[in-house]
Amino acid sequence: MARPKVGIIGNSYLINDQYPAHAGGTMNSEAVAEVADCMPLLIPSDPRFLSVDELLETFDGFLLTGGRPNVHPNEYGEAETEAHGAFDRARDAIALPLVRACVQRGQPFLGICRGFQEVNVAMGGTLYPEIRDLPGRMNHRMPPDGTLEEKFALRHLVKMTTGGVFHQLFGADEVMTNTLHGQGIKTPGQSIVIDGEAPDGTPEAIYVKDAPGFTLAVQWHPEWDAANDPVSRPLFQAFGAAVHAWAAGERPAQGLQKTA
Repeated sequence: MARPKVGIIGNSYLINDQYPAHAGGTMNSEAVAEVADCMPLLIPSDPRFLSVDELLETFDGFLLTGGRPNVHPNEYGEAETEAHGAFDRARDAIALPLVRACVQRGQPFLGICRGFQEVNVAMGGTLYPEIRDLPGRMNHRMPPDGTLEEKFALRHLVKMTTGGVFHQLFGADEVMTNTLHGQGIKTPGQSIVIDGEAPDGTPEAIYVKDAPGFTLAVQWHPEWDAANDPVSRPLFQAFGAAVHAWAAGERPAQGLQKTA
């Protein structure tokens, strides 16, 4: 029997600064296939090629991946500045309405880094363009040098809400995570619950309150070494369980945040 299908939201970029391409990190596919036990399929995230309705009918769940381009500030009512960085407007046009549709339908998604920010913006929230420029905040960006192991190394604690969704999922109210992002939540969107924070107060774990399905998102990168990491593994396993349930025709009751 075929495994449930997870659509991995891809990023647009140029090969050798010339050739247009869509791409997604291999570690995303590894985590979906090996830990969530689902079939990973890359989505060319551009409304010229597909529609949100087609995606909803084709896939059982979605992985909203990280990516260098940021959500355009026009999507949350702010003007573009140099600090906001590069953008992928085609991905915005797919990912943001897809999040809203999944929340309404109860169709599972897992947001990572930019995907975390997309979930907040899709629900009406706003973002800071550069966390490290805020008083009292640490630099959450990826180190510019070093091996992949060094860049994705665990760097700071995330404190979970006691008794909350992520506390129950991880079996601990504090976990160590990597940090590879420049932007972060400024104001949470409608029904967005901040369920985990870094030591400097930066939101790191969220979900959509009273959504009928799996709507978890994290600001760090759990796809790194997901099969072995004690935090990443249960997160992808829970996501996989939700996707399997959706593929089997199960529809969670309104107001229940399914994590397994």
